[in-house]
Amino acid sequence: MTLLSKEYPEHIAKLQHRTKEALSRENLEGLVIHSGQEIKVFLDDYGYPFKVNPHFKHWLPLIDIPNCWLIINGEDKPTLIYYQPVDFWHKVIPLAESYWGEFFNIEVLTQASEVDQLLPYDKKKFAYIGGHIEVAKALGFERINPEALLNYFHYHRAYKTSYEQACLRQSNQVAVCGHNAAKASFLRGDTEFDIQQNYLKAVGYTANETPYGNIVALNKNCSILHYTALDKIKPKAHHSFLIDAGANFNGYAADITRTYSFKRDKFAELIERMDQLMLNAVDGLKPGVSYSDLHIATYREIGVVLNEFGFINVDADTAVESGVISAFFPHGLGHHLGLQTHDMGGFMADERGTYINAPKEHPFLRTSRIIEAGQVFTIEPGLYFIDSLLSDLKRSKNSDQINWQQVDEMRLFGGIRIEDNIIVHQSHNENMTRDLKLK
Repeated sequence: MTLLSKEYPEHIAKLQHRTKEALSRENLEGLVIHSGQEIKVFLDDYGYPFKVNPHFKHWLPLIDIPNCWLIINGEDKPTLIYYQPVDFWHKVIPLAESYWGEFFNIEVLTQASEVDQLLPYDKKKFAYIGGHIEVAKALGFERINPEALLNYFHYHRAYKTSYEQACLRQSNQVAVCGHNAAKASFLRGDTEFDIQQNYLKAVGYTANETPYGNIVALNKNCSILHYTALDKIKPKAHHSFLIDAGANFNGYAADITRTYSFKRDKFAELIERMDQLMLNAVDGLKPGVSYSDLHIATYREIGVVLNEFGFINVDADTAVESGVISAFFPHGLGHHLGLQTHDMGGFMADERGTYINAPKEHPFLRTSRIIEAGQVFTIEPGLYFIDSLLSDLKRSKNSDQINWQQVDEMRLFGGIRIEDNIIVHQSHNENMTRDLKLK
């Protein structure tokens, strides 16, 4: 924790500066940021897993306590209203001493319904930031999630402080432990369910603690981009394994994907080729480059791979023009990473939130912003053999550009995705995932 305690004061100072600037623009006196509250299951007395408001955890690493509040004006020490009820039904988490505590005036709240006694009396000049609109209205807030205010914060969230970068390195370290355990489980011939359990055991999580639902797919299931079914039955044979799984550290997400072949075969060679393509794309992640342009260049390179391995019988430029590559690579190259797995601000040209459209030929891009130092991205090219997309391609006018026998032989493997997490610095890229030796 020594490094975090060293970097945290500069982080708070940066957030205070941003807040002061945003409040001045919007003629406000302060923000009230709600951590969130439990959402009950319909017609029952228990709640869904709690997920904290990312604007709240931007300030401090309290990620599992509902009914907390921050009062911030950009100048004075922020006030943390910490919820600590008297409760014999549930475990109450006491407020622990930590490196961040001295930066807040702390008030303890024992009854969630009595929070108004600790909030500003006159709320006309305060904006509520959070997901519980009816609560905000009941408390008397008139400015609720103002769009201009959120645009400002979301734009600047792309630039990670040194503290945030340290947290992201730690989340990668946790996730890599899980990935290594999952790979070993696959090579032992385990089921998807067992691989998932081994991942969770290695990182010390329950399934609800991962930043997103892990994708743990064997064989043809690797072609389902958001596969989360977790088959408990062992397949007749293990051919391929795709795992897209992350971790959290102080509320900052890692998002890592690897694909493996069970044997040393053509699919294994294709994985190695896609791994090199991914690293080449990382090299292209440079300040001043449009992320859209990097995606388009990588899209063409996947066309080169398709030609090299005999899946298409035309060159890459012809495949780009016809669009057949999209049947094999139907998603974007990556996204911003931080407080959320798909972090905010990816389509913003400026603090006002001016939208940068993705190219019409690539509608699934998750960011179109100019790359700058201090930003953090995933790079995750893919190459898949998806039955529905291939079926549409086979019926299209471009069907003759495909070597169908070669493609059909790959269907049982599902597909490939390889994803690393990258901090862009002015002089170089820091590949947090590769620095941890994950293969």
